[in-house]
Amino acid sequence: MPALTDAAFPDFLADHLAALPTVQAVSLGGSRAQGTHRPDSDWDVGIYYRGPFDPADLRALGWEGEVSEIGEWGGGVFNGGGWLTVDGRRVDVHYRDLDVVEHEMAEAEQGRFHIEPLLFHLAGIPSYLIVAELAVNQPLRGTPPRPERYPDRLRRAATDRWHGLARATLAYAEANHAPATRRTELAGALAVAATQTAHAVLAAAGEWVTNEKRLLERAGLREVDHIIASLGAANADAMIAAVGRAAALFDARVEEARATSA
Repeated sequence: MPALTDAAFPDFLADHLAALPTVQAVSLGGSRAQGTHRPDSDWDVGIYYRGPFDPADLRALGWEGEVSEIGEWGGGVFNGGGWLTVDGRRVDVHYRDLDVVEHEMAEAEQGRFHIEPLLFHLAGIPSYLIVAELAVNQPLRGTPPRPERYPDRLRRAATDRWHGLARATLAYAEANHAPATRRTELAGALAVAATQTAHAVLAAAGEWVTNEKRLLERAGLREVDHIIASLGAANADAMIAAVGRAAALFDARVEEARATSA
């Protein structure tokens, strides 16, 4: 088969994935859906299924790579998928159970969500991430559900919860890691708290989040890099002061986002 163009590739993927048993919709996500991709960016594709989905059906397509079982990526809303190479392109396929998706959409409307650990994510992922995907992804086949807006209750609840987590993370670091000059632990805590704060800022602004890759830039928190860099030769007092600077920065950004969206 001749190599596909980038313009033809999404249809090729969608035709094969939409034909899998129980799959009702296929969507393009990630940077490719949002127009922020580079030429070498991978292709993120969600398959929305109703009822049982058998990963063996995805393996049977014969594409090179790894295909997980259901639940192998943590067992929560981000419940598995495949890391594949198709026509020379890197493709990430994400399983999305429509029953779970619809439940989390209803929860988000009421301002309810939970946070799950997920590999490569500093702060974990909110369960409304799969709702965010529906808002920003491009449907390729079928008609997956789509939120009309960012729910007001979720905006308030997520802002408060993420900001509270960031404050707690910093408080622990200030009381334990900074006085003991544990640079690695303190740097890690600052990074986690910055990511938690970024979730709070974007929730206050009503902006959907699907991953952490550009989260600090979007939230205007890149300044935390300078605070973390200052830890290299810092003593305990300077480390405690660094936590204070981070707390002031994070609180200011959250309050600014709240005021702007009021």
